[in-house]
Amino acid sequence: MSTLMNPYLSFRDNAAEAMAFYQDVFGGTLESSTFGDMNMAEDPSEANKIMHSSLTTDNGLVLMASDTPNSMNMDQGSSYSISLSGDNGEELRGYWDKLLDGGQMTMPLEKAPWGDMFGMLTDRFGTSWMISIETEDS
Repeated sequence: MSTLMNPYLSFRDNAAEAMAFYQDVFGGTLESSTFGDMNMAEDPSEANKIMHSSLTTDNGLVLMASDTPNSMNMDQGSSYSISLSGDNGEELRGYWDKLLDGGQMTMPLEKAPWGDMFGMLTDRFGTSWMISIETEDS
């Protein structure tokens, strides 16, 4: 097996909701387990929080996430973005449209100086995305 790099997102209380949204955007199989499922809930009120969730799409994308227990620090940062790129414009525009639903456009998806279509957005869960569509003339 080759080495893989998979984005792993942290949430406070809405990892299940966020991962269901991402499954709607990308399709695929979503697997999740809670802290209660794993007998790892230090606080019984957090038993239903997501300890680990993994979304695997038919075309090989993998996105992981979990809820952060209240006893752990969680800083919402803007120092990362998830980048989706390729030459399948229809697929990537579809992801763009779905991720933008309830989110905020940072930069419109339009022709960039280097020739590709490029745009940036922040989805309704605060995750930053960059979409780059390779064009034939780039």
